[in-house]
Amino acid sequence: MGEVAGAGGEFAVKLGKKEVVAAALPMQEHWLPLSNLDLLLPPLDVGVFFCYTNPTTTASQRLGYGSLVAILKAALAQALVSYYALAGEVVQNSVGEPELLCNNRGVDFLEAFADLELCHLNLYNPDETIEGKLVPTKKQGVLAVQATELKCGGIVVSCTFDHRIADAYSANMFMVFWADTARSAAPISLRPSFRRSLLNPRRPLCVDPSLDSMYIPVSALPPPPKHKQQADEEGETTTTSRDDDRLVSRMYYVTAAKLSELQQRACSNGSKRSKLESFSAFLWKMVAESSLVANNDDNKTMSRMGIVVDGRCRLMSQGMDDKRTPMASYFGNVLSIPFGEKRVMEVVEKPLSWVAETVNEFVEKAATKEHFLGLIDWVEEHRPVPAVARIYCKPGSEEEEKEEGSTAFVVSSGQRFPVTEMDFGWGKPVLGSYHFPWGGEAGYVMPMPSPLANGDWVVYLHLFASQVAFIESHAPTVFRPLTPHYLNLL
Repeated sequence: MGEVAGAGGEFAVKLGKKEVVAAALPMQEHWLPLSNLDLLLPPLDVGVFFCYTNPTTTASQRLGYGSLVAILKAALAQALVSYYALAGEVVQNSVGEPELLCNNRGVDFLEAFADLELCHLNLYNPDETIEGKLVPTKKQGVLAVQATELKCGGIVVSCTFDHRIADAYSANMFMVFWADTARSAAPISLRPSFRRSLLNPRRPLCVDPSLDSMYIPVSALPPPPKHKQQADEEGETTTTSRDDDRLVSRMYYVTAAKLSELQQRACSNGSKRSKLESFSAFLWKMVAESSLVANNDDNKTMSRMGIVVDGRCRLMSQGMDDKRTPMASYFGNVLSIPFGEKRVMEVVEKPLSWVAETVNEFVEKAATKEHFLGLIDWVEEHRPVPAVARIYCKPGSEEEEKEEGSTAFVVSSGQRFPVTEMDFGWGKPVLGSYHFPWGGEAGYVMPMPSPLANGDWVVYLHLFASQVAFIESHAPTVFRPLTPHYLNLL
């Protein structure tokens, strides 16, 4: 084994062999443009990992690490024939926009060993145990993979994707296809479609002015607040780098009973709210109240909360269950991030049902075919200037007084996360999760189904440390730290 990666924390990970896995069949080099919806994504990487214990074959014979890696690599090479975009590279075109060069550069595949048993892995604090240790840092290409052997004979399989190339739906498609290929499953899962024409802008363009309140060209971004500019120039520690104001990642589980309770509380006057809307509304109240406590100001402080909406089912004439429709297999980003903005005191004082209704209102406005067609046209209208979702951006200095202490976070629904389908031939994972400490100034939350398949959720939460502390002290029965005991590993 070679160098030590992430030697701090509770354990060390030794890096071993590094190999580039290319598609098993040769391919002609070609360019694949990014769609207008891809262009809304900044250069961010998203991690995902799966934990397996005591890998065995169908004959219940234990597999060694070398055999596991050989299966993973062989299946990956086969999967990249169909998912060739993941073996390419992102480069800039003549106008400065990113494009995908499909050249079969390959995927960096890293082997590693962790001096740790799975039953002792601190899942609650992924900043210490997952980041930089069990999930690879992608240095080149579109995708990086790491297979980490554990002392107990278990294995952690992880990937890091370039978000500009794949959203969670696309990543899920690939990972299930990879696992199916390893098992020689029949029929094989969805093969991807790269038909960018499915997301072509209309002629003439038809842009709803309301999109200007959701997205902004980077050229129109205001300068940072004065206090941040001054601190940066003087090399001082800014507010967001203090211990209580740094973004941290945590993992929890929320029981099915608590989700049902929140859903019941979120419904009123005969209205029906989804579990995601109800959970998001509750979390919005928690984050807003933590801001109120921290700032002791109920007049100026604002709070924003967004929810990621997948546009595939909105853009197809058939339902999502009809795999014949091209959008069902489309590989790329088909996302929008509507959000609500309210005064902190209003979010805190209003009942959960009112907050959930607010969530439902801004989500429903974006959950339409016309919204996504308009968003494609909006991007076309501003090209080649890149744009970003407004919820990720701090308002400028002219709004500084109003926005001091404001909060913003995004909830991304991971209910399609295929944790129970990620069987490479040695059994289902005992845990799977996304890992996305993306480095912005807005929080990020991803609820996923529990691997126990009992209706519980596993929640990846990336918020400011002060917000996390408040949530844990005020809602300990809702947000329960994810432990090996919960996963029946002890």
